[in-house]
Formats: sequence, structure tokens, C-alpha cells
Amino acid sequence: MLDLAAELSAFMRAYEEANNSHDIGRVAPMIAPDATYWFTDGCYRGRPQIEAAIGRTFGTIHDENYQIRELEWVIVAPEHAVCRYRFSWSGVVGGEARSGQGRGTNVLVKNQTRWQIKHEHLST
Repeated sequence: MLDLAAELSAFMRAYEEANNSHDIGRVAPMIAPDATYWFTDGCYRGRPQIEAAIGRTFGTIHDENYQIRELEWVIVAPEHAVCRYRFSWSGVVGGEARSGQGRGTNVLVKNQTRWQIKHEHLST
């Protein structure tokens, strides 16, 4: 299970990097087509709604630095996994420096040969 946890942690690091790229084309393949995301501003179902919500964030926060830390694996199995973590972000919103932090929980599923996020819940 240690190798699997390391593989999953690498996936979450790649997810963090993809979000920091502000390139939805890098983020979208990491999200399951039927995923559900719960953000502070609402619930988004399916990749198109999730992409739109993330795209709005990318358009609002410039020069963003998003960080995932204190990553813990609650469940690790060959076809699914659950993690919790703390996140923080900083960037420029409306010309002013802003930042925030909160907690996250993700459910990951193995779709054929790759991991994808099936559910993400971020709260501040």
C-alpha cells in the first residue's frame, strides 16, 4: 500500500501543479467526467460545470499560488482512495493582493489506467 499511497500523492502534486498553471486543459483530464465538486460558492456536477467554475476562478485570481499541504490518505485501495488536506492560495484579485486557506477532501477513482478526482469538497 505504501507504493500506492506514493502514486496517489504524486497525483495530488500533479493536480496542484496543473491548477497553478491556470490551464484548464491540464486540469480537466484529472477530473472524472461525472465528478461532483463542492466549493464555498456552490455545487458543480459533471466535468463541464466543474471546468466552468474552475475557469471563473482562474479568470478572477491572477498570479495564483495554490498549495496543498498536510495531505493524509484516509482510504487507499487499488480502485479508489480518499484524502484530506489543508490548502492555501495567494494571488491578485481586482488589482489587490489576496489570500485564503481552508480544508479539502477528495475522492479519487481509477478509471482504466489513470487516477481521476470523482469528488472534491473545499471549505474555508
